[in-house]
Amino acid sequence: MSPMSVLTRDEAQTRARLLDVHRYEIALDLTRGDETFDSRTVIRFSVGGDQKAADTFVELKPAELRSATLDGHPLDPETLAENRLPLKDLTAGEHELRIDASMRYSRTGEGMHRFTDPTDGETYVYTQLFMDDVQRVFAAFDQPDLKAVFDLTVSAPEGWSVLANGVTTQQDDGTWRAAATPLISTYLVAVAAGPWHSVHTEHRGLPFGIHCRRSLAPHLDTDADELFEITRQCFDRYHEKFDEPYPFDSYDQAFVPEFNAGAMENPGLVTFRDEFVYRSAVTDTQRQTRAMVVAHEMAHMWFGDLVTLRWWDDIWLNESFAEYMGYQTLTEATRFTDTWTDFGVTRKAWGYDADQRPSTHPVAPEAVEDTASALLNFDGISYAKGASALRQLVAWLGEKDFLAGINNHFARHRFGNATLADFIDSLADATDRDVHAWADAWLRTTGVDTLTPRLTRSDDGTCSLTVDHDGSRPHHIAVGLYDQTVGDGDGLALRERLALDIPQTAPQPLGKRPALILVNDGDLTYAKVRFDPESFETVRDALSRLPDPLTRAVVWNALRDAVRDGDLPAGAYLETARAHLPHETDLALVEGVLAFAAGHVTDRYLPAFTPAPREQAGTVLDRAAALATLSALCRDLIRRTEDGSHSGLRLIAVRHFIDSAAHPDTIAAWLAEGTVPGGPELDPELRWRILARLAVLGAVDETAIAAELAHDPSATGREGAARCRAALPDADAKRRAWEAMFATDELSNYLFTATAQGFWQPEQADLVEEYVDRYWTDAPAVAARRGPAIATAAGRWAFPRYAVDADTLRRGEQCLHEADLVPALHRKIADELDDLARALRIREA
Repeated sequence: MSPMSVLTRDEAQTRARLLDVHRYEIALDLTRGDETFDSRTVIRFSVGGDQKAADTFVELKPAELRSATLDGHPLDPETLAENRLPLKDLTAGEHELRIDASMRYSRTGEGMHRFTDPTDGETYVYTQLFMDDVQRVFAAFDQPDLKAVFDLTVSAPEGWSVLANGVTTQQDDGTWRAAATPLISTYLVAVAAGPWHSVHTEHRGLPFGIHCRRSLAPHLDTDADELFEITRQCFDRYHEKFDEPYPFDSYDQAFVPEFNAGAMENPGLVTFRDEFVYRSAVTDTQRQTRAMVVAHEMAHMWFGDLVTLRWWDDIWLNESFAEYMGYQTLTEATRFTDTWTDFGVTRKAWGYDADQRPSTHPVAPEAVEDTASALLNFDGISYAKGASALRQLVAWLGEKDFLAGINNHFARHRFGNATLADFIDSLADATDRDVHAWADAWLRTTGVDTLTPRLTRSDDGTCSLTVDHDGSRPHHIAVGLYDQTVGDGDGLALRERLALDIPQTAPQPLGKRPALILVNDGDLTYAKVRFDPESFETVRDALSRLPDPLTRAVVWNALRDAVRDGDLPAGAYLETARAHLPHETDLALVEGVLAFAAGHVTDRYLPAFTPAPREQAGTVLDRAAALATLSALCRDLIRRTEDGSHSGLRLIAVRHFIDSAAHPDTIAAWLAEGTVPGGPELDPELRWRILARLAVLGAVDETAIAAELAHDPSATGREGAARCRAALPDADAKRRAWEAMFATDELSNYLFTATAQGFWQPEQADLVEEYVDRYWTDAPAVAARRGPAIATAAGRWAFPRYAVDADTLRRGEQCLHEADLVPALHRKIADELDDLARALRIREA
C-alpha cells in the first residue's frame, strides 16, 4: 500500500471553504478476525451554493476498499492513492458518500489498536485517532474545522462491552449503538471495546464510569473511590469557573493498554495509559500526577472539545490551557495542594530543555504547514512553556479578568473552531490591559529569558536591587528576601516577597542585605534565574532550610540550569544533592533532583572514569564517584525512613538505590529475601527493577528472567523481561534485541520501547560500540516502515544516548543531513544530538 500523505494547511483551508459536513454514520464490525475489521461509513455533506463543479478528496487507509459511492454513483476503488479517494465534479447542494472497507488493526497505538492480555488471553481494542489517524478506522474529511455529528454502531464479539463518546446500548440484534454526538472534530471520535471491568456512578445527573482490563480489576477497585472523588471535585470546580456547562452526555474514563500518550481527551470517553492503574506501590506524588492527568483531560472537554482549534498551529489552545487548568484546579479543589512544586521541578524543566534546542518554536507558531509538522509540536513548549505563560498571564492580568475572557471565548465559539486571534480578542474584551502585545511577546517568540540579580550597596549599609534581563519578554515576578535565623536549626526565614515588573524602571530598595535574594520566588514566570555570589553561597549551605517547597523547587531548577549551561560543575550539583536531599520532605523534589542527578549528571555529564588528583579527593569527578554518591545519599534516606513515617520517601530512595547499585550483592539479597530490610516488600515493579539492574551488572541470566516472567506473566511482566534480556552484557543478547527492534516488525510499541530501554547501558559501552554506527541506518529504515509512533520511540529510546563522544555527534549530524528521515525521527535525532553536544561541552568545561 502507498504511504499516507500529509494534509497541508492550504489543502485544509480550501476544503473547508468548499464543504459543510453534517453527519457521519459509522458501522464497525470487530468480529472479522485478529488482523482486520470492517468499516462502513456514510458521510452527509454539502457544497456551498456559489460553487461551480469542484474537486476534493476524502481520507481513508484501508486494507481493502470494497466499494465507494457518491450520490448513488459508484467510484472506482483503484483511484485511491496515498490514502486519498478523489471526489470529482461536486456541484452545489447536498451529497452522500458511502464507503465499505476492511481496515487493519494496529500494534503501535495508532488507529484501532488491538491487544491480547497475556495474563488471561482476553482481547481489547481501542481507537487513538489524534491528528490524522482517523483514516485508519473510517473514511473522513479529516481536519479539525470540519465538525460534524457522529452516529456510531459497533458489532463486537460476545461477552464484550463497547464504550464510545456517547452512552452506548446493546441492540436486540447484538450490536452496540452510541448516542449521537454533538458537533465534534473527527480526531475526537472514540471507541473502546472488550470484556472491560467497569465501575459506575452518577454525579449531577450524569453517568460516570471507569474501565480497565479484567486482569487489572482488583487494582482499579482499590482506587475507584479516589478516582471518582478526584473526578467529581474537578468537575464541580470547572463548573464554578466556567459559565458553559459540561457539554456531553456522560463521562467515562478508560484505562487502556499500550497507549502512547498519557491520555486522550475524547469527548465523554477519555482514554488513559493503564499504567495509571497501579499494580505496585506508588508515591503520593505519582497519585498526584494521575490526578493531574484526570484534571487536564477534563479541562479539554471545554478547551479542545467544545471549542476546537481551527488548524494545528493553535494546538497550544488545547494543551497549554489544559496543562495550566489541570495543575491549578487540582490545587484548588483536591487534597493535592502543592501541585505547582511538581510542575516546577518536572514539567517546567521539560519546557526549558525543549526551548533551548534548535528545534524550538513559539508557543503559538505562525505557520504550521502540514500535519506531519504539527505532530512535532506536541512537546515541552506546547505543554509546559505554554502553561507557564498562562500562569504568568494570570499573575499579570488577574484571575477575574482571565476567567471572564475564557467565558467570552466559550460563549462565542461553542461547538465551533477558534484561533489565537479569537482567543486574544475574547481576553481583550474582558480587560483594559494590552493582551495583544502580551501575546506577541510571549506566544510568538522562542527561547528562555534569564534574570540575574545585581546589588548596589549604599554608604549607609543598605542596598538596592536591579534584575538584569537577558531576553525580550516582560515579566511580573516576586523576589524573595531571606534572612538567616539563629537557634533551632539555623534556618532561613522570609523577610519579604517583593512584586517587580521586569524590565524595571528604577532599582528596588531592599534595606539591609538579605542572606538570599531569590528572583522568581513562587515560580510565577518562565525564565532561568541566577544568583548573586553571596546568595549562591547561602544556597549551597542552607537550601534544605528554605521554608517553602516551591521556593526550593525554584532554587533546584536554577542549579539544574547552571549545570546545563556549564556555569556549575556537574559534580557540584551532586554534592549539593548529597548535602540537602537527606533533609528534604517534598517527594516531587526528591524524585526530580535524583532523576536529574542520575539520568543526566551521572550517566551523561561525567566521564566513566577520571583519575582524581590528590588535592581533589572527595570531589565527584567521574561516574564511579557519582554512583557512590547517589548510593550513599539513598542509604541516608532509607535510614531516615526506618520508622515507617515516610513510606513514599523510602520508596523513592529504594528505587534509586537499586538503579545506582554498582555491585550486585545488596540488591540481589533483597530479591532473594523478597523484601528490603525494614520494608517495603518487593512488589512486581521493584522485582523487575532489581532484575534489570542485575542484568546490567551481569549478575543474572536468561533462566532467572524466564522464571520471573513465569511468576508475573502480565503485560508489564512481558515488558520487564524484554528490558532485562536486552540489558544482559552478552553479545548474543544484544544481537537478538537489536534484531527484534530493527530487523523485524513484530514488537508492539511498548515492547519496542522496553527493549530499547534495556539495550543501551553506560556500563556496556564497549559491548554495544558496533551498534552506535548501525543506528544511523537501521533507525531510519524502521521509522519509514512502521510510522510515527515507532519513529518516535526509535528516536527517544533507541538512540545511543550514552555514547558521549565527538564521533557519535559527527555521525549523527551526517545522518541528520544526508539520510531521508521521516519527520518524527528527524526531530528526535536533532534533539538528541543537541543534548549530546551539550553533554560534551559540560565534560570539556
